[in-house]
This record gives sequence, C-alpha cells and structure tokens, in this order.
Amino acid sequence: MPRKPKRPCSFPNCSELVDGRFCKEHERQENKRYEKYQRDPETAKRYGRAWRKIRNKFIREHPLCQQCLKDSRLKTAEEVHHILPLRRGGTHDESNLMALCKSCHSRISVLDGDRFGKK
Repeated sequence: MPRKPKRPCSFPNCSELVDGRFCKEHERQENKRYEKYQRDPETAKRYGRAWRKIRNKFIREHPLCQQCLKDSRLKTAEEVHHILPLRRGGTHDESNLMALCKSCHSRISVLDGDRFGKK
C-alpha cells in the first residue's frame, strides 16, 4: 500500500519533510513546551520519573500489543494503558496495566470516555 507523501514540519519556518507533525528537533521542543505550559499539574505528578521506569519495564516484558494478540495480529506495543485510570483510583500495579499499540490505545481511550473531556 502506498504511503502518504511527506509534508513540511509544522514548526514555523521549518521546511524539513516529515511523516508526522514535527521533525525530531521540534518534536522535542513541542513536548517540552506542552509539559511546561499545557499539561495539568496533577497529571504531571502521576506520570513522572517513577511512571517512566514502570512503563519501560512493562514494555520490555510485553513487547506486543495485547489487544492485537487477542485478534490474532502481531503488532509492537507502544503505549501502556491503565485498565482502571489513575484518576478513578487505579494504580501503577502490573495487574492494572496493558501493553497496546497506538491505534488500540486510542480506540480504548475513546470508548472509555477518557478523551475529549468525557467522563
């Protein structure tokens, strides 16, 4: 299947062609800006250094998307999903985590109402 053509980086005055939204350099800058100015401080506390260690360990132990495996597909896991969200009383315990690819994580988040301010 043909791929979409690359497009210029969305950062002002950057003409580097990319597959996503930003080039590597500007993606780091945008993530840093988001963490500092837009991310909710309560969320930032829950997802700090300790969470990154837990997440990286879990991804190493579960390299494939668990949802895709149920559907007999092999896809690399890129996200770690909390089955019971932290804001609803969930924990970082391994029994509450699920390794997912980006598309499965997005689908589950939308269905659970975790996106776009739904509860």
